[in-house]
Amino acid sequence: MVHRPDLKNADRYGSSVPASSPLARLLRLGSLVGRVGASVAVEQLVSLVLSGPSRQAHQLANLVINAERIVRELGQLKGAAMKVGQMLSLQDSLLPPEVIAILSALQQQAPPIPFGVVQRQLDAELPGWQKTIVRLEPAAIAAASIGQVHRGVLNDGRPVAVKIQYPGIDGIIEADLVNLRRLLQSLFALFTDADFGPIWGEVRDRLREELDYVNEAENIRRMAELWAGSDQVVIPGVIDAASSRRVLTMDYIAGYTPDEACDHAQPQALRDRWGAVLFDFLLRGLFEHRLIHADPNLSNFSFLADGRVVVYDFGCVKSVPPNIVQGYRDLSRAVLDGRRAEVPALLAAMGIGTASGAPVSAGLVAPALDFVSKVLDAEHPYRFGGDDRLVREIIDNNLSRFGEAKDIRFPHHIIFINRTAAGHYGNLSRLRAAAPWRRMLQARVG
Repeated sequence: MVHRPDLKNADRYGSSVPASSPLARLLRLGSLVGRVGASVAVEQLVSLVLSGPSRQAHQLANLVINAERIVRELGQLKGAAMKVGQMLSLQDSLLPPEVIAILSALQQQAPPIPFGVVQRQLDAELPGWQKTIVRLEPAAIAAASIGQVHRGVLNDGRPVAVKIQYPGIDGIIEADLVNLRRLLQSLFALFTDADFGPIWGEVRDRLREELDYVNEAENIRRMAELWAGSDQVVIPGVIDAASSRRVLTMDYIAGYTPDEACDHAQPQALRDRWGAVLFDFLLRGLFEHRLIHADPNLSNFSFLADGRVVVYDFGCVKSVPPNIVQGYRDLSRAVLDGRRAEVPALLAAMGIGTASGAPVSAGLVAPALDFVSKVLDAEHPYRFGGDDRLVREIIDNNLSRFGEAKDIRFPHHIIFINRTAAGHYGNLSRLRAAAPWRRMLQARVG
């Protein structure tokens, strides 16, 4: 939220104003759905006659082609379309690096829409807002899929960040949902045979929640209470007098942007500290609060010179059911204790298994356990962002066992938990962070 958009590249995704005509969006999304669906059908036919490395190569090529199609279309449409693309781009654990590299373009700043347009939204939502916000900068400091952020100053002199929703974006998102379901269903069919209904319900509900800034303000208050007194995490306060369902005004806390924080000019010890804060932010949210900030795009954080991390954008917050938390706790304890043979049964207890109800095979989970064991090495703290050979082995193993991997079923609740973990894997890699990960995990799971 603290990046200043690159206006010179404002045409990267096409027009800066998202298409609002339901028919226009229907045609564009429908065309994309059709092309991806046809590609899936062809891939399934070809896979019947290919085997081994040839089949894996074809599957990867098909995923790459479809990722390129998605980036071209979804980035231009903004709204739910772009947001879904961003969600997909964080699925490091599901998709090959070649595909993630393409989808990650959707995580970059979208060009802002003209200030006059968002100012009309501000006038409609908060008549007389100028009495509270005495100065508002016309240039957006951040632009995303459903709104953009401007710096301002309150009448008492406090600096604030004002997030203003794009006019009509709620209608645009509702118009997109039907076609997005078809698109995602086609995409998920490329790598899983799981029932898509509950998965889609989870994605749809989080999308709708992000439109409601009153809900986001409440999320911020809950998080601020949970993290009160923390020497690690800073949650900006909400300015109620300058907020509504489509406008959210918060304290502005200046810090290093992600690009500045990840720059090699920063002391590595400080980057390690920031990485440890992000890791514990996830762990404590899952195991202690059962409430996680589920939009881990690094642009939703800024970094302070004293090692603290400022967290923004609480539109996507996931409340985790107790049984799912316990499942992750049991898994963590088993891995920490070296009880790898128990992992398939523990996954089954969480609802993660094959369509027949059998546990996943030890061979399917072995590379992931190798990677986790490396991260949790007590003798040599793991440094993210170095050799990604073990991660590549996870992807290659999933491709080599493609039929088995596609047969896995999982509870819909873990979609945003795994999305958050995968996103923070990328964040720690960018920071090249090292920390006593094992000790930190042990402290949270008991």
